[in-house]
Order: sequence, then structure tokens, then C-alpha cells
Amino acid sequence: MNHSQIVLLLMLIAWSGTTLAQTQQPGASYNNADFKLTSAKAVYQSDLDMVVMSMQVSGQAGRTTPKPVGGTQGAPVLAYVFPTTLKAQDVGFSPTEGIVALALTSHPDMDDTPLWDENNDGNFDNDGIVWHPHWVVLQEDKRVPGGLSVKAFRRDDKAVVLPKTAPGVPLYFDSPGYGVVTADQTIRVAIPAYRINHRSDFRFDAVTCYLQMHHPAHGEAGAHHETADKPMLGVYAVYGVLSGSLSLPYTVERN
Repeated sequence: MNHSQIVLLLMLIAWSGTTLAQTQQPGASYNNADFKLTSAKAVYQSDLDMVVMSMQVSGQAGRTTPKPVGGTQGAPVLAYVFPTTLKAQDVGFSPTEGIVALALTSHPDMDDTPLWDENNDGNFDNDGIVWHPHWVVLQEDKRVPGGLSVKAFRRDDKAVVLPKTAPGVPLYFDSPGYGVVTADQTIRVAIPAYRINHRSDFRFDAVTCYLQMHHPAHGEAGAHHETADKPMLGVYAVYGVLSGSLSLPYTVERN
């Protein structure tokens, strides 16, 4: 990891403690046993050529979902997040600084997976509440209580490359469509190895958190969103960090 990534990790650790202590912070009402981490695992299954990542909690994984607010402004997002040592280009982004993370999310006010119909009802625009994955690049961001946001870019920046499955927002943000399954205390996601550059040597950690959307005002829509008063998608509360130090100590097992 480079220096900026280490600083980012330390900030997240610090903010996790203050957020948990300040019960009036945004997202505090969702901080329950369903997000209390007990363990995490990643296993490369050679017979299927995929990596299965999982988190275990003391409550019921995926049971708690956000209450809708009726629009994208202030829309709540709950997430089980795997920060990794993967590079941006391993998951289809152009090279950029930050922490590549796989976030398993639920958010009823928006559907950002236009290629997928997660609830299989024939409508591709109504299933944001169903737990689903996003690749994101996280960066330090002092504009939000959680100290992190999904990295933004200018819409006219021709150097930025996103995967074909990205939903078209000016963020390092992808909707890869991997299968997510919740069962009792466990949430799992299955990742085909070719979708991560056949990498099974990365390290990871496990984080549970609350994010919130900021819909850009008319004058901000075409601007680099880092100049706005809030990020488009920021972390407002961290419920748990499995390692305690966010050192990304866990490695992928092989079966």
C-alpha cells in the first residue's frame, strides 16, 4: 500500500470509533446485531474458478434494510464491504489511487443495476432493496462523518475507463451482477475469477457501514463532484471493522 492508502485506512479506523460513540449520527438507528461482525472468509474454488467471499454477523445477515426517503437526495445505503488490495484495473477501472472494495448493498430509493432483475419480477428498475454487489474505489473525504466517499471524476474526463456493467454515474462505481446470498448469520458473494483478473492472492478486510447519497444540484451536475459541499456517495457511519485496525490481514484460501 502507498502512503495515501495507509492514511485513508487510519482515518476510517478513527471515524469508526467516533461514529459508534455518537448515537445521533446519520445511520445510527441501523446499528444492530445484523451488522456486528464476527468473522469473514474468502475461498478460491478451483473447480468453479471463482472466489466466494463471506461475512458472518451475530444477528441475521441482510435482515435489516434501509427505510426509503422517496428520492435520491439523502437516500440511505446499508453495506457489507470488503476492502481489498486489488488494483482498480483488476476490476475493470482505469488506474486510479484509492482502496478497491466490493460493497454488498441495499438501498430502496434507487436501482443502480440496470442490467439485472434481482427480484425476477420482469421490472429491471425496482429492486435496489435486494442485496447486490458494487465495485467501488474509496477515498478520504472530510465532508462526511465517516471520512470516506466513493471516488468521483468529471463526466468529460476521457481518461477514465469504467466496466461495461457500470450504471453511468461519474463515480468509480460498477454493478457487476455477481450472485449475493444471505442465510442466517452469513452473507456471501460469488466472483468469477476472470472478473478480477484471475487474482486470488489479494488481502482483504470486512466492514459494515451506512452510506448516503447526495443528488447534485442543477449547478453541480456537470462539475467535478469533489467541489460540491457533499460527495455523491459518502460513508456516514461505520458499524464495525473486523480486524479492528483495518490492516487488511485476511488472505484468500484455496480449496
